[in-house]
Amino acid sequence: MIDARSPAEFAEDHAPGAINLPVLSNEERAEVGTIYVQQDRFLARKIGAAYIARNVAHHLQTALADQPGSFRPLIYCWRGGQRSNAMATILAQVGWRTAVLAGGYKTWRRHVSARLYDQTLPFRLVLLDGYTGTAKTEVLQRLAARGQQVIDLEGLAAHRGSLFGAIPGQPQPSQKLFESRLLVALEGLDPARPVIVEAESSKVGERMVPPALWDVMTAAPRLELSASPEARARYLVRAYGDMVEDRAALDDALRRLPTWPGRKRLEAWGRLADAGDFEALALELMTLHYDPAYLRSSRKDARPSLGVLDLGALEPADLDAAADEIVRRVGALGA
Repeated sequence: MIDARSPAEFAEDHAPGAINLPVLSNEERAEVGTIYVQQDRFLARKIGAAYIARNVAHHLQTALADQPGSFRPLIYCWRGGQRSNAMATILAQVGWRTAVLAGGYKTWRRHVSARLYDQTLPFRLVLLDGYTGTAKTEVLQRLAARGQQVIDLEGLAAHRGSLFGAIPGQPQPSQKLFESRLLVALEGLDPARPVIVEAESSKVGERMVPPALWDVMTAAPRLELSASPEARARYLVRAYGDMVEDRAALDDALRRLPTWPGRKRLEAWGRLADAGDFEALALELMTLHYDPAYLRSSRKDARPSLGVLDLGALEPADLDAAADEIVRRVGALGA
């Protein structure tokens, strides 16, 4: 599948599995569009055709150079119009059996919107819940390795789901691309088997969990993971090693806490960071901010509970044992 749109359009969202072979660059598209609207439509088409011919020639000499005669590309642009048809015409002249996706990218986007906003998802979810620092994401990954069906919302959203959750060098996808990734993950699941997902808020970083999934999550039973505050503090220092190493990012995150901690407390936390005592800092953050917030939300949570599972010291062996126990409990729910 070939996405013939500009790199910026492709980066915002694209159909799963598509490769980007733009017939117009970002700058060329802006130039042609401006001429089309402000000057002369015929001139815009002529300049655009020259750009398209040159760019498709480049793709033929590079990305498509090794494609055999049996190659059958499916091409799309924004609405299945001029850009995709122009590319398809040239590739067809090479001898390849080409097709254009009717409606273009908008066909895919309508499918995503219908599934995630207008329809009811047919899945039975089990939520992994628990205080901050109970290794929910790592346990989820272990469950996937044991053949369980999981949805890794943090992985799909490229964010660890907290104020400190930004991943260095990996910006979050757009909301549309997050939804495309999510739908691909959902469509690979068997509705007859339980699906395990981490209990998130309605947003993962800046990305909103679409309504169809959120509705199922709000009614799903939850299994709470538990560990001592000291064990969780040690785990958080390991899990957020990038934040420990980037003092500027740490200070910025501390200043963005929803409840302003006050100048004196910020200074005290700064002294802990200066001394390298990040476990004490993590413990204070949990005690003063994260644990009270979780306790308030859990008191209002009417979702059925599947019990509490103690993760001990949160060492790898503890996480493996927890994953094995979760597999047993989820299996007991029945197929």
